Amino acid sequence: MSNKKFDVLLVGAGAMSATLGTLLRELDPNISIGVVERLEHVANESTDGWNNAGTGHAAYCELNYTSEDQNGNIDISKALSINAQFEVSLQFWSYLVEQGKLPKAESFINRTPHKSFVWGEKNVEFLRNRYQKMSAHHLFKEMEYTEDPELVKKWVPLVMEGRNPEIPIAATKVEQGSDIDFGAIARGMIATLAKQKNFDLMVGHSVEDLTKNDDGSWTVKLEPKGNKSYSVNAKFVFLGAGGGALPLLQKSEIPECDGYGGFPVTGQWLVCTNPVIVSQHHAKVYGKAAIGAPPMSVPHLDTRNIGDTEALLFGPFAGFTTKFLKKGSVMDLLGSIKMGNIKPMLSVGMNNMDLTKYLISEVFQSDTERMDSLREFYPNAKNSDWSLANAGQRVQIIKKNDKGEGKLEFGTEIVSAADGSLAALLGASPGASTAVNTMVNVIERCFADQLETSGWKEKLKQMIPSYGESIIEDAELAERVRNHTQSTLKLIKQ
Repeated sequence: MSNKKFDVLLVGAGAMSATLGTLLRELDPNISIGVVERLEHVANESTDGWNNAGTGHAAYCELNYTSEDQNGNIDISKALSINAQFEVSLQFWSYLVEQGKLPKAESFINRTPHKSFVWGEKNVEFLRNRYQKMSAHHLFKEMEYTEDPELVKKWVPLVMEGRNPEIPIAATKVEQGSDIDFGAIARGMIATLAKQKNFDLMVGHSVEDLTKNDDGSWTVKLEPKGNKSYSVNAKFVFLGAGGGALPLLQKSEIPECDGYGGFPVTGQWLVCTNPVIVSQHHAKVYGKAAIGAPPMSVPHLDTRNIGDTEALLFGPFAGFTTKFLKKGSVMDLLGSIKMGNIKPMLSVGMNNMDLTKYLISEVFQSDTERMDSLREFYPNAKNSDWSLANAGQRVQIIKKNDKGEGKLEFGTEIVSAADGSLAALLGASPGASTAVNTMVNVIERCFADQLETSGWKEKLKQMIPSYGESIIEDAELAERVRNHTQSTLKLIKQ
């Protein structure tokens, strides 16, 4: 039995926990923090650079963030929200770089234009309408649009090589997009925390159980790999274990988790490291998702910079899995089925047959079919230049609606105990891109007293200059914070 006691225990050493731990340590240098990680290394699941697209999700190019109704009207409200949340991340990373608490910006973020590309009259009309609506707002005023094949060829040469000139095309471009190694960010944050007092990193440890104590704290039973279990005490527990957060939330037995389930989706990429090909494409280029495809399966051809490796990724190709983590168990899905969520989960399965059929078709895709999908984007792609790699797991949220049936959600959601002693993050995209804003929300929910009495709001304002204000509504504020972050993070075009 351990006598370790923590003010804060973070479960999972990925982007979310690293961000929350760093925020809390900046707000209170004396707070004691423990991090529990099931694997032997930090940020090795979905946060790892090769397990995600590395897109700083700013809604510049992701067409699924702007819905279209039957009359062709474009709703940009979700795009505005995601863009504003990503700007919060940029502000916090800028602060950490300036404070020397993250390594140099080039080690984790690189300027990479964000572009959208479509073909066919209906899709061209959609992109044109989207551009007109978005570029009218100050957050997207720098977006460019063209239907000129020659200009598109300058923007995305590989995409235009060998393309049928009879088919109409259109593209948009925002120069200040980025490619991000979220694994490098998380590892940088954890490394800085590890140098400070009152911090304990416990890798190779699994959480076996969570028990609420009479005083409101939690006893958390840990099992080190190859050793006997022991318990630690924590005043606050955060479950930031990606797909593994749902089973842990269920172990807590807080009433707020009733009805929640998870729908796991796996992904794969086609990867090219041929420098001749890679050097011809410097962008994140997103298209439109297939009918019935989940939002995470929007096809895109991406520049990636991870460590010393430059590559192109295309995909993702989705598929069904029963694992909740890439290094998880095939029993994860079955183990997550409880009396409280079995009805919502069954109803989601019955009401999302298009998605089910799509995932089944993706699972049985051949290498030839995957390359055919790539050639819709890059017509002259050669099989010999591309190899298949596995991406990270995603667990989409299933939650109970007013009728007790299930609803499938494709975003992220915080589930917290009424007394603020425990919180969990469920869901997937936009995930790590908006981690800072999401973790600030956790602090507002679970540390409300400190926010009001300990000067935390003032400190948050120092770290995140737009905190408490809206860059969606305030154009001057948006320009000011962007100019600062783009300079600090070296995202200004040289």
